Amino acid sequence: MKIRYMLLHAYGMGGTIRTVINQANAMAQVGHEVEIVSVVRRRTKPQFTIDPRVRLSALVDQRDGVTSDSMARKMWRRARGKIVPYGEFAAEYFTERVEAAAIDYVSSLRDGTLVTTRPALNLISARRAGKGVLRVAQEHMNLAAYHPAVREQIARHYGGFDAIAVLTETSRAEYRALLNRTPIVRIPNAVHVEHRTHSDQSHPIVIAVGRLVPQKGFDMLIDAFAATAAQFPQWRLRIFGTGPSKDRLQQRIDEHGSGDRMRLMGRSDRIDEELAQASIYALSSRIEGLPLAMIEAMGHALAIVAFDCPTGPADLLTPGKNGLPVPPRDVEALAEALARLMTDRELRRRLGAAAAESAGEYTPERVMPLWEDLFAALAGGEPIADDPWAAR
Repeated sequence: MKIRYMLLHAYGMGGTIRTVINQANAMAQVGHEVEIVSVVRRRTKPQFTIDPRVRLSALVDQRDGVTSDSMARKMWRRARGKIVPYGEFAAEYFTERVEAAAIDYVSSLRDGTLVTTRPALNLISARRAGKGVLRVAQEHMNLAAYHPAVREQIARHYGGFDAIAVLTETSRAEYRALLNRTPIVRIPNAVHVEHRTHSDQSHPIVIAVGRLVPQKGFDMLIDAFAATAAQFPQWRLRIFGTGPSKDRLQQRIDEHGSGDRMRLMGRSDRIDEELAQASIYALSSRIEGLPLAMIEAMGHALAIVAFDCPTGPADLLTPGKNGLPVPPRDVEALAEALARLMTDRELRRRLGAAAAESAGEYTPERVMPLWEDLFAALAGGEPIADDPWAAR
């Protein structure tokens, strides 16, 4: 079977990139012909390991910078392409040149399965993919998180897909209400959690992992942790990741005057070790798809505190059993949940053990066969299972 995965920037960092590369690797390992197509290329080497059997290609090489597109980027509304709508999270990437390259590529295809991985690419596939191509759209965010202009285009064009894959039951319900004639399948992200060292809950460290962007809500986490500072002076907050919000977050930390107790740690190649040395994982996101980093933390038997944001946490956490979800953006409730866990090591141990058991549901061995079954059903013209994740 020939499977092509199309990413905006396969050479970058991020949960979607890692997830898609993992899928491509798994499909290659069971014998399929797999290619990853990166719309742009801004680094020499991929940041994640790609199986040598997976072909990697790029459409627009921007390793020398994007100066040739700089004027178009500054005047995006006039120089942008014709398909990617204003409001798509990565819209500024899609200058006329970049969008044209993506359109030319998908229009040239005549066979196989094309998997596109964000609204911009999904819309290009839905409107321009060649005849004979099986089209699968992956959605890594919930529908309500998108700009109204993006949702309008999704409603207009996603009905042309052979299948739309989402991460959570909430997202599946949203898309089914919008597109009742298109197969909507729920297949979550897969996470390697086997052989992970479990936290012994002895280190007074709260950890968070993610891009330093507003979506991740680290500003609220910093405020919540600061609210516990006087009561729990031995505890530390460590936030791992890079991104454009770094200076603003550091300023917020400095304003709280907590010294070294809260730190932005940057990127780490030893994040598994860092997770194992922590005791609490905090998810403070404003929105999510299915939080990959949180599932990895659960695999290390960390106690979880999370905003019950749309979507993801509710699919993973049962209150009081394997984590402590709190109302979205409620900083006071987040601080109270952190304090509850800081006080009670036995509670951390109990929640962490249950979290590790829950994370075991998301191993590649459980998830990847669902993708292979979907691709096989599409290729054979067979009915698509209504909810393969629930039926597994």
